[in-house]
Amino acid sequence: MDVNKAQPDARPNAISEAVLARIKAAVGPKGYTTDSAEIAPHCESWRDNWRGWVPMVVKPASVDDVAAVVAICAESGTPIVPQGGNTGLTGGGQPHATGTEIIISTSRMNKVREIDTVNNTMTVEAGCILATLQAVAADADRLFPLSLAAEGSCQIGGNLSTNAGGTQVLRYGNARNLVLGLEVVLPDGRIWDGLRGLRKDNTGYDLKQLFVGAEGTLGMITAAVLKLFPKPTEVQTALVAVPDPRAALALLSRATDAVGEQVTAFELIQRRAIDFVLHHIRDVTDPLDQAYPWYVMMEVSGQGAPGSLRAAVEAVLSEGLERAEVLDAALAANQSQGRALWKIRESIPEAQNHEGQSVKHDVSVPLSRIAEFLERADMALAAAYPGVRCVAFGHIGDGNIHYNPVQPLGPDGADFAAEYGAINRIVHDLIVELNGSISAEHGLGRLRREEVRRYKSSVEMDLMWAVKNALDPAGIMNPGKVV
Repeated sequence: MDVNKAQPDARPNAISEAVLARIKAAVGPKGYTTDSAEIAPHCESWRDNWRGWVPMVVKPASVDDVAAVVAICAESGTPIVPQGGNTGLTGGGQPHATGTEIIISTSRMNKVREIDTVNNTMTVEAGCILATLQAVAADADRLFPLSLAAEGSCQIGGNLSTNAGGTQVLRYGNARNLVLGLEVVLPDGRIWDGLRGLRKDNTGYDLKQLFVGAEGTLGMITAAVLKLFPKPTEVQTALVAVPDPRAALALLSRATDAVGEQVTAFELIQRRAIDFVLHHIRDVTDPLDQAYPWYVMMEVSGQGAPGSLRAAVEAVLSEGLERAEVLDAALAANQSQGRALWKIRESIPEAQNHEGQSVKHDVSVPLSRIAEFLERADMALAAAYPGVRCVAFGHIGDGNIHYNPVQPLGPDGADFAAEYGAINRIVHDLIVELNGSISAEHGLGRLRREEVRRYKSSVEMDLMWAVKNALDPAGIMNPGKVV
């Protein structure tokens, strides 16, 4: 992995003091820090050891502050790393170790500007914590459905910049599907005010979609108009044991036939992942009496009376049992039991980290090819690395699998970590053969920037570069990421 490490005693500063002074004046004393201890957490990722260094972290309080800072950077040729909650997984939010960049953090831009329950939208600033927005929507008797493991610390600007996914994409779509308008500071410091809460606007290019998923390489999102939905009044959650991924997909088809779009989440979990959770995470118990090879976390929700969907879910599970697609199931009797089931799924990444070195993949294929991918990938890796422990879990309902080979038991993980590139090649070559994507929801950042060139056509890469050069010809926005 290309991890750029900066040693604490060798931190370069390649930005002139005059430029830094201008930025300080633009945002005021509360709008920046040059303290090494305060800067350090912004320069390190929480996973995979991405590190860098900057001489200043800027913390603007308004879009005008951001515009002023970006204008200074554009004039002086100073690169910018936009940063939200710093919860990304591909190195997209970390600076390099050159000291030539500044970080612009949106942490102080955390206001909810408007809630419109007639239009079912809320207008929010980029630094709002995702869990806070979920709570604000709930207080207005609405649902903001974006939900992911880092929701207690990630920020909506980063969620949009990475086109975040999560557990409810099956029903509500990625972050891209949840935004109606954006406010963006462009690489030259101009502000594009696209904060229109319209579901129909056929007046040319859909400019907001250029910035969603661009990982801060085309401009800096400072605010957004987000879609709201009716808050579910009925939720049924089940952990279902299935014999294999093919049976899981048959169960998904049966569930959607029965209740349609009310299937909110449908997560595939391999038994090995549950074993890791039971071994390493406190206050988690196995809800079923025996172990099974595969599981599905299924959630169905709607606007009916409490309990109104239970009979339908029970019927789906009962028919699955008759057809041997379901081996056993735990259907939550209340919200507390439902949260306990979800804790198993949500604890998998943390539990896996205790098992040594692993190579993490965030891939997607058409639903019809999921079982083939898992079978072929397991077989190829077992042949190349005897004893490898493949762990698969994730959003099977939308075709996104987190596929993470873990080092064999016993030996030092350094040898396994050294095989990072070779393991990636096995997995990603197969994914592309099956007409899939090597990054379903985590983005490219630095981790996949070079890798994607192997799999995207020259036409696709030319188009991406054309957009980048048109909007950011000086290359100051999050350089070295995505393209």
